Amino acid sequence: MNDLSLTTLDGGMAMLSAPVLDAFAASLRGDVLNAGDPGYDEARAIWNAMIDRRPGLIVRCAGAGDVIAAINFARENNLLVAVRGGGHNIAGNAVCDGGLMIDLSRMKSVRVDRVARRAWVEPGAILADVDKETQAFGLVVPTGINSTTGIAGLTLGGGFGWTARKLGLTIDNLLSADVVTADGELLRASTAEHPDLFWAIRGGGGNFGVVTAFEFKLHKLGPQVLSGLVVHPFDDAKAVLEGYRAALEDAPDELTCWTVARRAPPLPFLPADWHGKEVLVLAMCWCGEMAAGEQATARLRGIGKPIVDVVGPNPFVGWQAAFDALLAPGARNYWKSHDFIELADETIDALDQAIRNLPGPECEVFIGHVGGVAGQVATEATAFPQRSSHYVMNVHGRWREAAMDDACIAWARGIYEATKPQAIGTAYINFMPSDEADRVEAAYGVNYARLIEVKQKYDPKNFFRLNQNLKARHARKAA
Repeated sequence: MNDLSLTTLDGGMAMLSAPVLDAFAASLRGDVLNAGDPGYDEARAIWNAMIDRRPGLIVRCAGAGDVIAAINFARENNLLVAVRGGGHNIAGNAVCDGGLMIDLSRMKSVRVDRVARRAWVEPGAILADVDKETQAFGLVVPTGINSTTGIAGLTLGGGFGWTARKLGLTIDNLLSADVVTADGELLRASTAEHPDLFWAIRGGGGNFGVVTAFEFKLHKLGPQVLSGLVVHPFDDAKAVLEGYRAALEDAPDELTCWTVARRAPPLPFLPADWHGKEVLVLAMCWCGEMAAGEQATARLRGIGKPIVDVVGPNPFVGWQAAFDALLAPGARNYWKSHDFIELADETIDALDQAIRNLPGPECEVFIGHVGGVAGQVATEATAFPQRSSHYVMNVHGRWREAAMDDACIAWARGIYEATKPQAIGTAYINFMPSDEADRVEAAYGVNYARLIEVKQKYDPKNFFRLNQNLKARHARKAA
């Protein structure tokens, strides 16, 4: 390896000699890449195509030992560090320019104990890896809705999806985690060991260290669930959303229904004359007995005059991947998000206007209905603060050409501002783009001060800063 100049934590440059780099590489089980090496461009590419950064060095870790070595090497040389799990996060914090990227994507092991109903998952696993392994035993970890999402980032941000109302958030099912801190120490975080760290990593993101293993509680579900889509003309959106809101007021915890408003993609079950036209989709999943689900979904499915209703029995693994094609890597993405206690008339009006002014065919707005079991946990029990929120809005600006950047970003920001009066101020950090650093304190609400205390204890110099960042007290003064 040749001498390399790498970006430091203070924004300067550090020149590392070839012998130093070679000795570091030789200490690892995994690989070390720099620009020009085979696999370098593949390793630095992430889900959001707006992010095009070039790390000075990429460490493709094979295990916890490599993670410890990489953190020690970076700390000793004062290097800027990014940590990649699945590479799916909207903000693009998995990749840095010029610094050292710790790539966990090869650490994909998922081990299930079906008797104890436990799963041990490495941080490079994506949701598809977890679902396929756990569903082999008719078990699930409550996770998200896109099978290419990384389990690490999803969990550290909170994690909610089709099963959250019945089984809780991903973090509510986390039993322990192995965490490598900024000093290179491997700690077990649980309610019994380092409970302050365990509290913080359940929603506090990657601020405190690198998780090298997660231990999850598993639940019986599947292999089939009642799930699917009901597609409505967007001209009926206001009435459908009002009916949707009413139907969810007393919905059982087993039922989750989200809405998606966008131009219809060319789905095979949609009549061809609806392709490209504005639609409102009710996407629902029942986490219970199939027969009971038919009755529980009847009210939602009875709203309005849908174009098509394709709700029925589906393999849970397949349903978890149902939106993958619409959220595939390679597109440019910019998101804006709010939490709401209720779906107010003013919010519905703003959405109605927004979808009539879509800047591109892949842009969309989804409303996720949470609560249920996930809402029965005390706000202060985990770092994740949005326990009182019933609805999460995520505005997906998604497009292909850089020339559309300004229009799509402005559209997303416009909806965010129009619906701000109805929002409660917190936010799901996994939905926050990179330009919302000033929103982090509000996103964590009453839990922010305690998070800063834990950050001060485990990462006082803000070594882990490429995230929705919490700055410890003296690190904030120096920044």
